[in-house]
Amino acid sequence: MPKGGQTPSRQVCGRFAPTPSGRMHLGNVFAALVAWLSARAAGGEMVLRVEDLDPRAASRERAELLIDDLRWLGLDWDRGPYWQSERGAAYDEAIERLAEAGLIYPCFCSRAELHAASAPHASDGTPVYAGTCRGLSDEEVARRAQVRPPATRLHVPNADDPAGTIEFCDLAYGPRREVLARECGDFLVRRSDGVVAYQLAVVVDDALMGVTQVVRGRDLLGSCARQIYLGRLLGWEPPEFGHVPLLVAPDGRRLSKREKDLDLGALRERGVTPERVIGLLAAAAGLAEPGCEATPSELVAGFSWERLRREDLVVDDAFLARLL
Repeated sequence: MPKGGQTPSRQVCGRFAPTPSGRMHLGNVFAALVAWLSARAAGGEMVLRVEDLDPRAASRERAELLIDDLRWLGLDWDRGPYWQSERGAAYDEAIERLAEAGLIYPCFCSRAELHAASAPHASDGTPVYAGTCRGLSDEEVARRAQVRPPATRLHVPNADDPAGTIEFCDLAYGPRREVLARECGDFLVRRSDGVVAYQLAVVVDDALMGVTQVVRGRDLLGSCARQIYLGRLLGWEPPEFGHVPLLVAPDGRRLSKREKDLDLGALRERGVTPERVIGLLAAAAGLAEPGCEATPSELVAGFSWERLRREDLVVDDAFLARLL
């Protein structure tokens, strides 16, 4: 495999996949910028997909604001926007295929029961599932279903089965290896409220939309093995993955959409230009010279994964002074 884990045999197709739970903040912008630069530097295309599956977090109005922010930043796309809320048939078909292969089962464990268990937690904070409901009889499933609707879990191989060991090379963080049974256990493909789980939805969408490169924050690095395994079960070649550092406060706390003073709505109201936002983030990540103000297109020629810093970007007073 070439340096950085890139596979030249496929035309690069990247994607933006924002969740409309709030306005874009600087961490979202940084991940979107690197995804766009990586695809464009390879002569590839971009897909825009709005991940509005969860009705508790989804808003068409907020999604339109996200789309407007991408345009304002100069981060264009070639296909989309696609809306996950309109793609239920594709997810149902994938779950049916897994069911026919005997790979999924109903799970009645509550969130409280999962977090109260003594099992360790995966890198994304979810408990490693102990397989509590894996062997329930049909009679027991029917009895419990009268009390509460089940979630649906995918049965992963035992720790000593090579099929459950997933290896891949991240574009930024290099070779990775994960044993699913130890790192996550059987994982959800549909929640008990009927909403399709993130792991399944993104795998189905990336495959059917022809996405070959997934670039996102390093907090999602731990979900790659699950997505690669699930995609292989469904007969799809996995995309390559590249994870980027997070934007954090000086105390190490990750920035989020709760930081209203740093979302794009607040910054645009203060008169901050898109060139300043793009240039500052690119310089902080090692992709541009300090003090740079630039459009994304002006950064394409100089982009490489080797230049991208791996350490998180600290949003301190000096950073804010350069931004504001």
